[in-house]
Amino acid sequence: MIRTITCSAPGKIYLFGEHAVVYGESAICCAVDLRTRVQADISDSIRISSVLGDTGIDHGKYPYVSKVIEKMSEIVDIKGVNLRIESNIPVGSGLGSSAAVTIATIQALNLLFGCGLQLEDVATLGHNIERAIQGAASPTDTYVSTMGGIVMVPMKKKLNLIDCGVVIGNTGRFSSTRELVSNVALLKKHYPDIIDTILSTIGRISITGEELVVKKEYESIGQLMNINQGLLDAIGVSSSELANLIYTARNSGAYSAKITGAGGGGCMIALTRPSDVERVASAITQAGGEAIITKVTEHGVKVEH
Repeated sequence: MIRTITCSAPGKIYLFGEHAVVYGESAICCAVDLRTRVQADISDSIRISSVLGDTGIDHGKYPYVSKVIEKMSEIVDIKGVNLRIESNIPVGSGLGSSAAVTIATIQALNLLFGCGLQLEDVATLGHNIERAIQGAASPTDTYVSTMGGIVMVPMKKKLNLIDCGVVIGNTGRFSSTRELVSNVALLKKHYPDIIDTILSTIGRISITGEELVVKKEYESIGQLMNINQGLLDAIGVSSSELANLIYTARNSGAYSAKITGAGGGGCMIALTRPSDVERVASAITQAGGEAIITKVTEHGVKVEH
């Protein structure tokens, strides 16, 4: 029996479709090479440690990890485990940090204790845990974090990887997904004809974008991403900080720039030519954002050691 294992899971970005996906429209989501690592060791007691501190089960400090331990304990008797968490995914920024820590923890415990969960089971359990904690959660984040690659949702269709540059710009401003989703729901209630049309148009952008992703037509992908951003702006989920970084990236030669995730703060993304990555990242930094250079990855949850 193994006594220690380290698993990691990736964060994610949306090329198209956030907010519209809540209402059943299509979206295209990508795993990116920013990862959360969870080292699990068999122990006499339950301990969770990270830069946030050391605790036992603690639903205030470690809600997702604590809930994973409780759920996995329903499958197998976990008398004690020591979990050490490291991550380079900014928290609360639209990059799927909660999904990544949830999925990495599930898989680490799954393999350490021989639970026999398949990847689909891991993704489903991860979604159930996110939904229990957040009240409502799309299955997209946990699915992409588990499976990796580029996924068309809700049909869970895998697309070819894109190989252009990806630069993330973090505003450093936290945003509430629940609050932003509620605001869009309120707009939809007050102006159903207008908002329904915008959301369905965002869904059609994703469908049109699918073929462009397959063909790697980056300039056309960029045009659609920019249109998508305009529609997200129209439903009130952008911010002046995000707009500043978005236009900075576009003016620095990026194919496109838009928010990723719920908006209101958090991160934007830019697709660039590989030769333009450093220039776009530098411009985002000078404009007051934290620039993160990354790439799309085919690797979902995996064993590190």
